[in-house]
Amino acid sequence: MSVKKQWKDLSPLGKCAIMLAGAVQIALQAAALRDLSTRAPLEVNGPRKVWVAASFINFAGPIAYFMKGRRK
Repeated sequence: MSVKKQWKDLSPLGKCAIMLAGAVQIALQAAALRDLSTRAPLEVNGPRKVWVAASFINFAGPIAYFMKGRRK
């Protein structure tokens, strides 16, 4: 049986890594949502609402949008 670590049990490096990953996730999502809000409908592959919803999927959603959701 595994024991879950609490925040206070993590090393300073572990805490820093979690905070950095969270900051990157928020930055990616904010960039994707901002890009979606400024693009014309013809510049987006698929429905805009689907890409907005996908942006809330950790890391994968915003990255998928930048790779497949935008028309060049």
